Amino acid sequence: MSRQTNPATKMRTLPQAVAGVAAGTSNNDLAQLFECPVCFDYALPPIMQCQSGHIVCSNCRPKLTLCPTCRGPLGNIRNLAMEKVASQVMFPCKYCSSGCPVTLPHTEKADHEEICEFRPYCCPCPGASCKWQGSLDEVMPHLVQHHKSITTLQGEDIVFLATDINLPGAVDWVMMQSCFGYNFMLVLEKQEKYEGNQLFYAIVQLIGTRKQAENFAYRLELNGHRRRLTWEATPRSIHDGVQSAINSSDCLVFDTNIAQLFADNGNLGINVTINMC
Repeated sequence: MSRQTNPATKMRTLPQAVAGVAAGTSNNDLAQLFECPVCFDYALPPIMQCQSGHIVCSNCRPKLTLCPTCRGPLGNIRNLAMEKVASQVMFPCKYCSSGCPVTLPHTEKADHEEICEFRPYCCPCPGASCKWQGSLDEVMPHLVQHHKSITTLQGEDIVFLATDINLPGAVDWVMMQSCFGYNFMLVLEKQEKYEGNQLFYAIVQLIGTRKQAENFAYRLELNGHRRRLTWEATPRSIHDGVQSAINSSDCLVFDTNIAQLFADNGNLGINVTINMC
């Protein structure tokens, strides 16, 4: 008498099958299966494929008409099986070559990389003219060599003098402050938000990490005849950049009318005090 097996006991779902494969395969080997042949980054969901099953990442897909692997036509076919596999894999941070040890699900990868401490630092000077990137240790040598016009003042209490604040259009004023063994970049940026209305943003950045920035507090103060305008906060790391502070108004913000109340012949002095928490 033959013995029959319940088909339900013989079949496994795809996630179960993937788990079985993953048990005998290293996570790194699985992650390498997702390498995009164009940009060599990981092809993460939604994962597109050609008719032969070769994958390409969703960022590269719009730039292609032929499969980079077999030269066959590229349609709009999603590889649902590989997307299932991706949900079982821990992917390394894109800055792993710079020392980041983190591995994480693909759903959390982009958010982590946005704030990863191993991400290359951009030049902290405002504006888009300088495209330099490098490690934290290279930031100050870069500023010294390529931004020689920036003045550095020593001490915990200094006066940041912005000259000719009535200049038309968008203008940036930058100064460095050195104290407690660290360097801080002071930025005053004028932007025209809409016609006839210009706003000033005063920001203090630490040439350091976010964790190091938490050890300090700063105060910005404008003083005039029977008037005082003060802003106190924790400095931002240059990893976050000036624009993020401006976008959230997490800085000293004032308009041209306020600026004129405190200006002297078109020059504006801002008292800057740095304290250790």
